[in-house]
Amino acid sequence: MAEEALKLKEQGNAEYKKKNFDEAIELYTKAFGKDGTNLSCITNRAAAHFEKKDYSACREDCLKAVDLGRENRADFKMIAKAFSRVASSYAKEGDFKNAVLYYDKSLAEHRTPETLKKRQEVEKKLKELDRLAYVDPEKSEEEKALGNAAFQKGDYPTARKHYTEAIKRNPDNCKIYSNRAACYTKLAEFRLGLDDCEMCIKLDPTFVKGYLRKGTILMGLHDYSKASIAFKQALELDSNNKEARDGVYKCSTYSMPTEGMSEEDIKKRAMANPRVQKIMEDPAMRMILEQMHSNPGAVKEHLQNPEIAANIQTLMEAGLIRLQSGPSF
Repeated sequence: MAEEALKLKEQGNAEYKKKNFDEAIELYTKAFGKDGTNLSCITNRAAAHFEKKDYSACREDCLKAVDLGRENRADFKMIAKAFSRVASSYAKEGDFKNAVLYYDKSLAEHRTPETLKKRQEVEKKLKELDRLAYVDPEKSEEEKALGNAAFQKGDYPTARKHYTEAIKRNPDNCKIYSNRAACYTKLAEFRLGLDDCEMCIKLDPTFVKGYLRKGTILMGLHDYSKASIAFKQALELDSNNKEARDGVYKCSTYSMPTEGMSEEDIKKRAMANPRVQKIMEDPAMRMILEQMHSNPGAVKEHLQNPEIAANIQTLMEAGLIRLQSGPSF
């Protein structure tokens, strides 16, 4: 009987290769009838059902093969293959949750790079579906409004939280990235702010504020050359933009060479600015700067105060302090 089953299975394989799936299924069925312990008759029939896009019948055969394999202590690789085909059938139907579930079952039996790759691809699709399902422009606007209100109060951590949620609800709105970039600037998280500026510009290359935010952040990082380019890009879009013009001027001023200058000379040059003088003469501000110097972690707390944040920004632009990886005076 086993010999006869083998011949029928081989005939089924021949029909399968010719894409005669109905004939192949009939032959695999006859083969299994001759030898009810031959697992490959069922898994091959499942493959034929899969090619016919009869995914329900495919899964039924695969799970039957798993049970049969357990009873007969079949090679775990065969069981893994059956689970993997179940997963693939679910993936074809767009049921990515069940696809991940059965790929995991397959990997638990036998881990192969091919199955792992399929699982990763399906998980990526599942996450994308979850992300798209979460998109809600109306709720995004609500979160954005809450973020704006918190920003106006100087509560930048809360504003950042709401802007982040707003982005999740509408990831294609460039303005929210710009708003969060402003938040990161206030919190001295310049690298994160720069990433948001880049995304903002990518989504809408004509949005002037994206370049202005980028220029401001690059100044905070003391990269005046790139900051100047960002402000000039803003001017290309709006030639009368005062903030962009002022930014270009500041960059040209602050980017003056300091090579060979002593710390004292740099300080003298900065103190020629009346606004810098006023800030440095403020006892409360000097005490804050000393605290930031001895405890760099205190900077984020102080930056939540809009007035202090503005003063620190001015001192950074003048080259008196740096906050790239903690303040240095």
